[in-house]
Amino acid sequence: MSSPDTATLMEEAADRIADISRADLQIMLRRAALRLRNAGGVSMEDDVEDALRDLVGELGKTRNDTIRFIVREWMEKNTYLPVHNLDEDSDVDGSA
Repeated sequence: MSSPDTATLMEEAADRIADISRADLQIMLRRAALRLRNAGGVSMEDDVEDALRDLVGELGKTRNDTIRFIVREWMEKNTYLPVHNLDEDSDVDGSA
């Protein structure tokens, strides 16, 4: 039998918050923080990393925000997401 994952343990702890020890809660929170800290890494080939680093500097965004931007743009252009239509009266902050 496998042990429950961190998310399940945290959900169960939330259901019985008055019964859980401070030490157990600390352990769960540290595990969750570690998973969150390590979850953001997406590794790319060296040439992609170089291009991404240049784009991060050009856009002035973080690496993760730049990746999110690229994926969203790609999904919109390939019709996986709806495109935000602008009409003549829309505010575009100087860019269209």
